[in-house]
Amino acid sequence: MRKYDIAILGSGLGGLQCGYVLSKHGYKVAIFEKQHQFGGCLQVFHRKGYTFDTGMHYLGGLGEGEILHNLFNYYAINQDVKLKKLDTDCFDKIVIEDKVFPYAMGYENFIETLSRYFPKERQGIAQFIEAIQKIAHASPLYNLQEINSLTFIESDYIKKSVGEFIASFTQDPTLQNVLAGTNPLYAGFPEKTPVYVHALIMHSYIKSSWRIIGGSHTIVDSLVNSIRNLGGEIFNRHEVTKINCNSEKVVSIETVSGETIEANYFISNIHPAKTLELIDSHLIRNAFRYRINSMENTTSNFTLYLAFKPNRVPYLNHNHYQYFGKSVWHTQEYSQAEWPKSFLYMQQSRATDEKYANSAQVVAFMNFDDVKQWENTKVGNRGQDYLDFKEEKAQKLLDCLEQHYPGIKENIAFYETSTPLTYRDYTGSKDGSLYGILRDCHFPAQTLVSQRTKIPNLFLTGQNINAHGFLGVSIGSIITCAEFLGVNRIMRDIELKGDEK
Repeated sequence: MRKYDIAILGSGLGGLQCGYVLSKHGYKVAIFEKQHQFGGCLQVFHRKGYTFDTGMHYLGGLGEGEILHNLFNYYAINQDVKLKKLDTDCFDKIVIEDKVFPYAMGYENFIETLSRYFPKERQGIAQFIEAIQKIAHASPLYNLQEINSLTFIESDYIKKSVGEFIASFTQDPTLQNVLAGTNPLYAGFPEKTPVYVHALIMHSYIKSSWRIIGGSHTIVDSLVNSIRNLGGEIFNRHEVTKINCNSEKVVSIETVSGETIEANYFISNIHPAKTLELIDSHLIRNAFRYRINSMENTTSNFTLYLAFKPNRVPYLNHNHYQYFGKSVWHTQEYSQAEWPKSFLYMQQSRATDEKYANSAQVVAFMNFDDVKQWENTKVGNRGQDYLDFKEEKAQKLLDCLEQHYPGIKENIAFYETSTPLTYRDYTGSKDGSLYGILRDCHFPAQTLVSQRTKIPNLFLTGQNINAHGFLGVSIGSIITCAEFLGVNRIMRDIELKGDEK
């Protein structure tokens, strides 16, 4: 029987980062992944010589001295991952009906650029940007500073909704929607989502925005190699089916093959509700189970993966957020006749300097209920009616894309699709949820999940314990590892790593 200091369930970004940090500090660590591929939402797939990202498509805050740049240095990712900076004057294009509004990189540039479209709202735009910076700077964790507690943001920013926040700077309904135009990055609701979710994302991407050349798997490969070099072990096709407890703590896990693995501590990178399903113990009270299982999750998506014919489709060094109505909100609520209410179109990057696009994704919100009738089927064996459903949705999205990029359909070599079922089965996310638990400013305590559980040697990590996205999960992994090392020890390590540069 194998035994480790720490066993980690799931090789999503949070699990890999915890594995890296703890291995680096001398713990004997093992990571167990149920899929053949590591990485969770960072997975890619290959078809006919094309590579497609499934989750993480672009990152913010990777400029020299910026927070993700410092974290990339700390995790030794910078040396392995190549980046392409998006267009400074338009890294995101927000299109509401037929009106186009660019997001520009850099705070002053953002203000100047957007003020050309809303000249009477310049002061409000500037105040909005000032407030975004204030919120970002209010979190010592997000600024990698030594701290006395693990509180990651002031309570005022948890209890105020993003809709109320934006409306406090402008009464112009169009500008309000433009300032919320990247809502697909967090699938929020104006009356419910806490302002910090929106603000931290905006802050990161406005600072600088980048594509990962070659795909997000380069991040995974870097972390996996580093963990192994540090003495950690990582196993694919090792689905954990049970977490065993004695009267006080977790003592072992069991895999689908029947193997039992012992450890002193356990970290789950699996959704909290899925984690509890693996535990049959009085240590988890029914009230706690009910609270976790009752939490609302963010919606899922339908994705169209496009492979372009060579040298036919001009490369776009920005992302296209499309809304067919006047509002960018509630587009995850729709009838079948009006789907999609919005989509996000992103091309992938193969080189620093490229003239033509090789592949792209078109992403639209889709609720799990749309595919619920097939929830008990398996990948590749869901039936013809499921294939017909996917094809119908693909054609709708292609028609929408053609409206904005005439002629693009004839330049597609082939395409693949994924639904909430695909996302659920390959990432382990509950009902294919894009960003895990939906935060609610009206019930902040109930929708914030601690890294600690009711079992003293079982901890959580990943997008559900802090925030989603590369930055949110990275901070979450620091919070989890702080249970073993202390947060300021990690912060000092990050600072020292930065000094080496």
